[in-house]
Amino acid sequence: MKKILLVKTSSLGDVVHNLPVASDILAAAPGNEIDWVVEESFAAIPRLHRGVTHVLPVAIRRWRSSLLNGGTRTELRAFLNGLRQTTYDLVIDTQGLLKSALIAYAARGVRYGLDFASAREPLSFFYDRTYTVPWTMHAVERNRALAAQALGYAVPARVDYGIAAAAARFAWLPPGRYAVLLHATSARSKLWAVGRWIELGTHLARRGVGSVVAWGNAAERLRAEEIARPVPGAVVAPGLPLADAAMLLSGARAVVGVDTGLTHLAAALQMPTVGIYCATDPAATGLYGCPRAVNLGGIGKAPTVDEVLAALDRMGDVS
Repeated sequence: MKKILLVKTSSLGDVVHNLPVASDILAAAPGNEIDWVVEESFAAIPRLHRGVTHVLPVAIRRWRSSLLNGGTRTELRAFLNGLRQTTYDLVIDTQGLLKSALIAYAARGVRYGLDFASAREPLSFFYDRTYTVPWTMHAVERNRALAAQALGYAVPARVDYGIAAAAARFAWLPPGRYAVLLHATSARSKLWAVGRWIELGTHLARRGVGSVVAWGNAAERLRAEEIARPVPGAVVAPGLPLADAAMLLSGARAVVGVDTGLTHLAAALQMPTVGIYCATDPAATGLYGCPRAVNLGGIGKAPTVDEVLAALDRMGDVS
């Protein structure tokens, strides 16, 4: 049995893309013990995985704006003390950024990471051993390839995200079947037009499927309200912690979302999911290895409402 630390801190989609690494490690040797360092706001995701023993939350996003604050320094010391309580057989940094390399360097154990040509930043000197991982691979496969080389096993053919969340019937949900519409993303170029969301929601309502429009900040809530207002029976979700969002997705008849972390989470939960791509290439970071998910669009090629409906029809979950 080996004790293994995975370092993949953010963002939400990247954390989801790292879940198959934990599944692969346990498939290769079921007795392995896996811990995971992740940003505190995304800690609910590795906790969903059946094979992750301990989740070590880190708060780099919050700390970096207040490094001189005494409370921040106290929290940082507490995190490092907790991190260094265990000596790991392997510390695997699949993030490949300075922040993750520093965490790996602070941990006790043999450190593994991407080589100079495979990472976004020159970090090889932080690791004891480095490996080449082609940039042409999907992000999921890059993560899996690094871990497989570090541990010396062949990457399994099947992608297993290894997570499940109980479906929750929140009191505020529309009656009957519902679809979750994930319209929000951090980059404006990734947005799908409000008018298209309204048209999609209206079509779903005619099929007896209510729309739940999610949001993450004040501006996104205003956009969610703009989408929901003209759609019969549509509901704007309240602000939800990530664990509750996973339960909301698990109870949906289908999920339609732009290139954002919750869309990847829905697909990883094996929900019928349509990913809408307007400014990014789904071949690199699209929904991946999920039999009930489909990617539509691409760079400068936003899909139409008819294409989204056709994809849902092929899955047969909102007919």
